[in-house]
Amino acid sequence: MEKNKWFHKKVKEVEKELKTNLEKGLTTEEVQKRQEKYGLNQLKAKKKKSLIQKFLEQFKDFSIIVLIIAAIVSGVVGVAEGEGVTDTIIILIVVIVNAIIGVSQEAKAEKSLEALQKLTDHASKVIRNGEITVVSAKELVPGDIVVLDTGDYIPADLRLIEAVNLKSQEASLTGESMPVEKNTEVIEEAEVGIGDRINMLFSSSLVTYGRGKGIVVETGMTTEVGRIAGMLDGAEEQTTPLQDKLNKLGKTLGIAALAICVFIFMIGLMQGKEPIHMFMTAVSLAVAAIPEGLVAVSTIVLAIGVQKMVKRNAIVKKLPAVETLGSATVICSDKTGTLTQNKMTVEKIFWNNTTKEMHDISKEEMEDELKKLVYANMLCNDTKIAKDGTLTGDPTETALVDMAFQLNFDPSLYDRTPRVEEIPFDSDRKLMTTVNQVGDKYIVYTKGGIDELLKRCNAYEMNSKIYEDLGSYSNKIRQENEEMAKEALRVLGCAYKEIDHIPSKEEMKDIENDLIFIGMVGMIDPAREEAKKAVEKCKTAGIKTVMITGDHKITAIAIAKKLGILEKESEAITGLELEQMSDEELVKNVRKYSVYARVSPEHKVRIVKAWQKNGEIVAMTGDGVNDSPALKTADIGCAMGIVGTDVAKEAADVILTDDNFATIVSAVEEGRRIYDNILKVIQFLLSSNVGEIVVLFLATLCTPLFAKWFGITDITHLEILLPIHILWINLVTDSLPALALAFDPANSDIMTRKPVKPNQGVFTKGMTWRVIYQGVMIGLLTLAAFVIGLATTHTPIDGLTLDESKIEVGQTMAFVTLALSELVHVFNIRNHKKSVFQTKVWNNSKLIWAILASAALMIVILAIPALRTIFSIPILPTQNILELVGLILAPLVIVEIFKAFKINTAKDE
Repeated sequence: MEKNKWFHKKVKEVEKELKTNLEKGLTTEEVQKRQEKYGLNQLKAKKKKSLIQKFLEQFKDFSIIVLIIAAIVSGVVGVAEGEGVTDTIIILIVVIVNAIIGVSQEAKAEKSLEALQKLTDHASKVIRNGEITVVSAKELVPGDIVVLDTGDYIPADLRLIEAVNLKSQEASLTGESMPVEKNTEVIEEAEVGIGDRINMLFSSSLVTYGRGKGIVVETGMTTEVGRIAGMLDGAEEQTTPLQDKLNKLGKTLGIAALAICVFIFMIGLMQGKEPIHMFMTAVSLAVAAIPEGLVAVSTIVLAIGVQKMVKRNAIVKKLPAVETLGSATVICSDKTGTLTQNKMTVEKIFWNNTTKEMHDISKEEMEDELKKLVYANMLCNDTKIAKDGTLTGDPTETALVDMAFQLNFDPSLYDRTPRVEEIPFDSDRKLMTTVNQVGDKYIVYTKGGIDELLKRCNAYEMNSKIYEDLGSYSNKIRQENEEMAKEALRVLGCAYKEIDHIPSKEEMKDIENDLIFIGMVGMIDPAREEAKKAVEKCKTAGIKTVMITGDHKITAIAIAKKLGILEKESEAITGLELEQMSDEELVKNVRKYSVYARVSPEHKVRIVKAWQKNGEIVAMTGDGVNDSPALKTADIGCAMGIVGTDVAKEAADVILTDDNFATIVSAVEEGRRIYDNILKVIQFLLSSNVGEIVVLFLATLCTPLFAKWFGITDITHLEILLPIHILWINLVTDSLPALALAFDPANSDIMTRKPVKPNQGVFTKGMTWRVIYQGVMIGLLTLAAFVIGLATTHTPIDGLTLDESKIEVGQTMAFVTLALSELVHVFNIRNHKKSVFQTKVWNNSKLIWAILASAALMIVILAIPALRTIFSIPILPTQNILELVGLILAPLVIVEIFKAFKINTAKDE
């Protein structure tokens, strides 16, 4: 259905079509009917997932599915053998705990977001039943007549029927930082962009100057804001790099586990063992092959990172999103309010033939001309000053008053110099004039565009003298004006003249003549200082920063240069130029451009997609409605929490609560730290699990040899580890240190290295090498412990036969060695380049406590008889203790040697 072009219709046509009355508005009965027809004036809320839906979604992961299958098979075998379902229960507990963590984190993020959203309901002044009344904005209907004043929030899309010096701030919708002048004239062209529909006001905008009235023509989802919100539903959902990598890892491990299980099962049958017994062994091996703690610990690592992010002024809506920031290679940022302060500020002042930076002006020793210039800007000004000092009004005018306050001018000036006459600003004259009483005389103050103002002047003031040769001086004025314009400064000149009476209406027609030029000011919405540092940090971190804005090209270039985003002007392009490019051309040339000016929401989405097609991971920051589709399309969307619109927050993955671009760089740093720590967790868990696979695999192959060497007659129960041993190590002993690795501090070089390549999997050559050789090391040490236990047991213990005693002592030696050597090995994982003794061993207290807790739990099992029975563990002979200590500490010595000879990093690219 084609959208109604209200801007293309005359006021009377709109009045007739919407069956309203410009003077009396709608009746109460008619409003009720229309509310039933059109609904409330609010954006459609996204349907929330139920608790059950969120819970079930946690079980989609491939490795979780494999674990559940393993638990079921383990349970069936356990019941068949009469050994119970202990193993099944342990596996299911960790799977359910993982799901609960995921659901609780999602719920916590939702609550944080709801708390962040504006609690106030905007009120609107409307004419109903012939009277002006105040109603809630959500109760408005098409046909309502809305009355607007400076500072009012625009509650719906309006067709203007009255506009007196009316301007609106539409930055959240168009990206244009300057207010737009409005009028009531019909627009003849049938196709006009939002920014040029000057007889319309749009929902979520703000009246910055003047007053007016408008007919409500669109409400809720049919407004321009609603249309953009609707675009979000069509935006494709992106999976994060971590999700992709962990899914890939889970599938790889699952397939490998299945293959190894089948192989071991076949070998056992060939050795004459019972099929059901070998099936149980194969399942144990599958449990060893899949790191049960990996998904749970990775989720917790991310959850801990999310909590740290809140302290760094960022709310993360989805767990893996924070890691994506760490992988970001391109940050596309809106300009207004994100890279800039969203506050017009005077930067340069010209007077007495000199231009000075605002920060270089002495507040104590000011020349008369500067004082007059500041007085003129304060008095020829409609800014309203609240009791708390807050300024409201047109951003340009508030900047002038703010300049005066920075120079320590007294606000009581307004009371001492009352305004007696005025000529408001209009776009034809480009001037504003006031007449103020100063003592027993009257001063005319005029401000406006330089060319228009100079035409009205016949003299200028310099060094307390008035000169009438303005012709020669005007060249200097125009030259300085051009220099300011090149820096994208908006320039306003000021002039004055003294008169001895209040001018009549007739005299006011010519009052803007024979003026004395004082000086001019240049202002801009300045770049945030912290944003400049953040952009520089991004450069050293190998991240490309791209500015995307609806503002003018010259302004965008000036801000981008100050921030260090752009070096050559050829790196900037406009939306019009972008439209002439095909998608293929944009993908090919996207790396050439750092600044995009005068762009629409559709352009932003195209730019983001072009970077993504170049294999980049794109983060998009923004605060306006116009940023929302790109926020949704990007790999990671970051909305501003204070000035950000609700639509932008809904679309984003991360919300920056302090509206500071620099926070995103902190988020990138935190994301990289989390990613590093997840890699440590993966390496630790996988090297441990590879060790388990190696020892089970070799022990199964060598069963006949062990029986022959150590005189064991019954090989049916000759197993190196029981399933409960494997599960205890994987779910308890390994998980605590792995979880504590989440708190490892960031390495000093974290923001001076390039981002992780988007297509780089978890298993790099270096990671694979370390996992394999360290896993084999742990496996061989465990096998050695088992062999020592078999070889050193010569008498029966605890009422067992000699065969049973040998097997249980060997199993205990293997179990204790495997568990405790992994706790020692965790110190090797923290830095794969530096020696343990070169790193700060004690800078992660949580890791130290986790290792001590895991070790204490092992001691509890060894010390309590009831637990020893469950785990089939006898009291070890004293002669085995020293051998155990040597085997447990061996990983530290071996990896230290590998690091010293750079073997540990031999496969790193």
